[in-house]
Amino acid sequence: MNSNMSSPQTDNGCANSAEAKKTDLRMKEKKCSWASYMTNSPTVIVMIGLPARGKTYMSKKLTRYLNWIGVPTKVFNLGVYRREAVRAYKSYDFFRHDNEEAMKIRKHCALVALHDVKAYLTKQGGQIAVFDATNTTRERRDLILGFVKENAFKVFFVESVCDDPEVIAANILEVKVSSPDYPERHRERVMDDFLKRIECYKVTYQPLDPDDYDKDLSFIKVMNVGRRFLVNRVQDYIQSKIVYYLMNIHVHSHSIYLCRHGESNHNIEGRIGGDAELSARGKQFSHALRDFIEEHRLSDLKVWTSQLRRTIQTAEELGVPYEQWKILNEIDAGVCEEMSYEMIQKTFPEEFALRDQDKYHYRYPGGESYQDLVQRLEPVIMELERQGNVLVICHQAVMRCLLAYFLDKSAGCKVEMFYLNVEAVNTHRDRPLPWIGSGCLSPCAKESTMTAPKNLVAVSASE
Repeated sequence: MNSNMSSPQTDNGCANSAEAKKTDLRMKEKKCSWASYMTNSPTVIVMIGLPARGKTYMSKKLTRYLNWIGVPTKVFNLGVYRREAVRAYKSYDFFRHDNEEAMKIRKHCALVALHDVKAYLTKQGGQIAVFDATNTTRERRDLILGFVKENAFKVFFVESVCDDPEVIAANILEVKVSSPDYPERHRERVMDDFLKRIECYKVTYQPLDPDDYDKDLSFIKVMNVGRRFLVNRVQDYIQSKIVYYLMNIHVHSHSIYLCRHGESNHNIEGRIGGDAELSARGKQFSHALRDFIEEHRLSDLKVWTSQLRRTIQTAEELGVPYEQWKILNEIDAGVCEEMSYEMIQKTFPEEFALRDQDKYHYRYPGGESYQDLVQRLEPVIMELERQGNVLVICHQAVMRCLLAYFLDKSAGCKVEMFYLNVEAVNTHRDRPLPWIGSGCLSPCAKESTMTAPKNLVAVSASE
């Protein structure tokens, strides 16, 4: 009898073990970012240009974009290293090419920064390092080329060229006046000293030469903040992505309003996905949104929606033209479309548990993951960077992905939230807490059906 009982237990154990391995392999496969396949070796992006040409602005935005699409990227700003080496900045004399002591300090800082670049790309899981410095001489660039060759890294140069005095002056006043180099914040003195600093660099500046000396390098020249571009020898997919992004970003200030649709009938029922219409409170919300736009006099505002009825009905109440974007549709829940979380837990308990373990990489059977959604939304980001003021009426998961891009505060994005007094179902589902004494995540968290006193109307991301 004992032997008869042991056999099914063994079979059960084998089946469970095989299922566990299958689940483990599936989760490992999902965690491999699609963007990680873009590069077969680490890349160093080298910024070039005189001071006040927008190099740091481009570095931060490019880093934000690359991290958002799943490529681990970090900026190494040489100014930070210089301020650590020289605590008190005195004047532009530090940047004179005949100041031998200062030149030694500046070269030492560059070597320390490159050492950190190497550590990031070889030991810390980084794929792209942005070396943010002037790098205006061939001697400095040859030093960097030797470094990347020694470490088998790829290199791509980004040179910002600007001869528009108004743009330069605006950049100095907007950015440099608040620099740690100028704690006194005296506008006239800052402007005078910084213009003299630029002159120090001009003495030795050697722009990239696409016709002769630098013809074999991979680079892009950005002229007068994107009025013209010169691209040379793009060699791989990630470099083409960098060029594509840099040719789309604008430096002018504009506002992007991200607004979720009004409450839908599926929201009330606790169902995800689908193409439900607005509820009565959802229609009330669309009226309040119209009043908000009129009250704030949002002129020259483009309105985008998805192709699902709940966003279209929200936009129609505004009485203005709008564009429908299929790629703004909500995340595809596949076989779980139009089901509640309780129904998913009962019908697909394994899928329910897998999603709780890794929500970002989890892909609904026949549907999408958040990682897939980021990839789908990339053209939207490009268009938002190129446009003026835009109101995007979209969905919960879509808004999360768009906000993940814009909320990288280090890239200079000012975020403001607005609320309307419209009640709505709270569709946020908290991540379950781990069970005490086990390594498993509890699959028992339920969708909240609480009534929220205020509904988020929009997030304005001004850049």
